[in-house]
Amino acid sequence: MSSINSNGFSGENSYIGRPQSKFTFDLLKPLRQKIDSFEIQKSQTAHRIAKLIPAQCPFERTIKILGHVIINIPPLCKLNPLYDEFVFLRFRALCFLVDRCGEDISSYC
Repeated sequence: MSSINSNGFSGENSYIGRPQSKFTFDLLKPLRQKIDSFEIQKSQTAHRIAKLIPAQCPFERTIKILGHVIINIPPLCKLNPLYDEFVFLRFRALCFLVDRCGEDISSYC
């Protein structure tokens, strides 16, 4: 008999992908929490955040010589461990500009 958990998946674990350990050490956790808890209170701050954080992941490059790949530079967002937090901060800044300030953000997209 298979057991079904509260998520509707069978098995003991409710996660998909790599196994989760009971204890993980995240050196960047305090910085992640500080970025996530940052409150935007002024439109100037929101404008600066929207300008500083790019809307898309910086480009990926493949350098070829005579048809042979010499080096592949991955997208820079994959190299930044705080990329998701920065993108969410930018999203919150844009939402602040629209919801609280009533501004048009089409220039930032």
